[in-house]
Amino acid sequence: MMEQTHADAGLTELPTELNSAQGKLVYLYLEATDGATVDELGQVLAMKKIDILSVCNSLSSQQLIEKCDGTYVPIR
Repeated sequence: MMEQTHADAGLTELPTELNSAQGKLVYLYLEATDGATVDELGQVLAMKKIDILSVCNSLSSQQLIEKCDGTYVPIR
């Protein structure tokens, strides 16, 4: 029997502003990777570019992420 271990990414809880599943998914990915481009998010999360842009716009307006040199990063 294989034993699973989970790495602690340092995230204790999600911000309360996150209501949508896609928002949570994008936010968690950005937290785990310290940032990603729209293309990277699309490939890894299997989401359409328009959906990613919408989610990132929402997260940016909630001041949870910001765009730096074409990469979305979490605001800490």
